[in-house]
Amino acid sequence: MSDTAPPDGDEPVNRPVALEDESDLESFVDEHSVVLLEFYTDGCGICASMEPVITGIAKSTDIAVGTINPRDDPPLIERFDVRSVPLFVLFENGDVVARRADGFIPGEELREWLEANR
Repeated sequence: MSDTAPPDGDEPVNRPVALEDESDLESFVDEHSVVLLEFYTDGCGICASMEPVITGIAKSTDIAVGTINPRDDPPLIERFDVRSVPLFVLFENGDVVARRADGFIPGEELREWLEANR
């Protein structure tokens, strides 16, 4: 996923931001009014195929996009009920407003889902 460090505040984010841990996740969500978070794992082909799709979302919308690999973090996995990846979680003003774990999602379909849940 992206090697970009989290920006400050609601500055435009033109690419997915790689979040290292729950603390990074919390800061990122607190700094942006709308966040799309992708839970992924290394070696997940579907997750890798979603990278250009979420990069497109980051470039073409005002939504901040973050990615996180929950690795061996049982509290994070439990908190977000991660059962499969990729898992997309949409936050608005710090609150989870929607989640989706349907495998590969084409760009237009993901955009429609985001718009429907904002």
